[in-house]
Amino acid sequence: MNKMRMQVMFPLLLASTIGLQQVQAQQQNKKAAAPVNAEKEDALQKLSINLNPDTTVTTFHEVTVKGQKIPYKVIAGTQPVWDQDGKVLAGLFYTYYERTDVKDRAARPLVISFNGGPGTPSVWMQIAYTGPRLLNIDDEGYPVQPYGIHENPQSILDIADIVYIDPANTGFSRIVGKDVPREKFFGVNADIKYLAEWINTFVSRRSRWASPKYLVGESYGTTRVSGLALELQNAQWMYLNGVILVSPTDLGIARSGPVDAALRLPYFAATAWYHKALPADLQQKDLNAVLPEVEDFTIHELIPAMSQGGFLDEQKRKDIAAKMARYSGLSEKVILQHNLNVPPGFFWKELLRDKGFTVGRLDSRYRGMDREDAGDGPDYNAELTSWLHAFTPAINIYLREELKFGTDLKYMMFGPVHPWDRNGDNTGENLREAMAANPYLHVMIQSGYYDGACDYFNAKYSMWQLDPGGKLKDRLSWHGYRSGHMMYLRKDDLATGNDDIREFIRAATPKAGQSAKY
Repeated sequence: MNKMRMQVMFPLLLASTIGLQQVQAQQQNKKAAAPVNAEKEDALQKLSINLNPDTTVTTFHEVTVKGQKIPYKVIAGTQPVWDQDGKVLAGLFYTYYERTDVKDRAARPLVISFNGGPGTPSVWMQIAYTGPRLLNIDDEGYPVQPYGIHENPQSILDIADIVYIDPANTGFSRIVGKDVPREKFFGVNADIKYLAEWINTFVSRRSRWASPKYLVGESYGTTRVSGLALELQNAQWMYLNGVILVSPTDLGIARSGPVDAALRLPYFAATAWYHKALPADLQQKDLNAVLPEVEDFTIHELIPAMSQGGFLDEQKRKDIAAKMARYSGLSEKVILQHNLNVPPGFFWKELLRDKGFTVGRLDSRYRGMDREDAGDGPDYNAELTSWLHAFTPAINIYLREELKFGTDLKYMMFGPVHPWDRNGDNTGENLREAMAANPYLHVMIQSGYYDGACDYFNAKYSMWQLDPGGKLKDRLSWHGYRSGHMMYLRKDDLATGNDDIREFIRAATPKAGQSAKY
């Protein structure tokens, strides 16, 4: 256990005069009956399911990263979202990690981290990727007991301070009243707008305006941070040094018809290779030797063939289906039955059907078991069930017991944020505009080969389409990992992924006096 000095400010219990008197009477009775537990009981009486939208708890810790001992403090708390008249609309929970032996905070990078959903908090990357504490899982990412957390020797806290932010109605964050308009928060552009305002306040409160700043988002969080890159520039006059996209969405970049269908095949191939479902000559090759061959076929043969639809020559159709079967682990028959357009859900059900298993959507290394082997899709997401199994106890233990954030609020792993307005998603173009206007801004993409929700080849496609003129490609990079949506759950990729972030931050942080100009 880390040694900690704590300065704690618990939310006050909202109670009527009569209710308060009853609480005080109960405290006195319990103190008389069990004096040993009196201090604990006093603390419990102060907890509330009513959110205090502006409060903090500070604790002090130490972690060893790359053999170096790093002292740091954690501020866990809430910060308000206001309307234009200064009325509090919501309180957003955040966890801010700051290295304490740094003399020049102005030169110290600040990483601002979001996850996705869009209804999930920042738990995933906080206790499984970049933060100084790591949940208990095995080397491949599966749950183990006892639940809990331990030191993360791969954390990026050695080179950057980090704030993890939970958007409204996720984690401990809450909208504060029934009359608060949901459209203020729950939509692509509304989300971006209010979070940009919140970040401005946070940076001001923590005196971080001079620091190089980086956004990192995972899954829907990549939509969020891509839009924030431009919103922060245009509305908050805050300019970033980098944006990191972990398992990115399509970022509003159009793809449909043959392109949309064909781009799935390289992911199918990666999954089939992992489950040893490819022909022997492909199976004996390394994954990174197989995938370029499949990508080349996808771009130069599959997309043109599918574009011809029902007018594709019949022999050519059979030849294409045979190659798709070779690369996907599926039969030519089912591929032809789907007119070459195999839905992902069917693939997750079909690949291991004869073995009695399904494969996971977000991470196809995971196997599931359905009620029946028949059907067009899995009964449940095997990987997500596994992750909730491991993460939920760990984050509650960490925030409540180690960081001492006292509350009776439920920590929302998936919060009530729907319906979500997805209209006007131009976040890929937003990111391009931000890069064009800011010569400092670099972008890195991280993808897991076994991610079937935000697959790696679609991420590459998005990167290509972000920069159709080829003028920004020296500031765009992509990295692939042998795991799924949360690529960092695999121990080897946890190390490699964090090292790639370190290198990205070092490369994108300009030298003192280096001008931002073309």
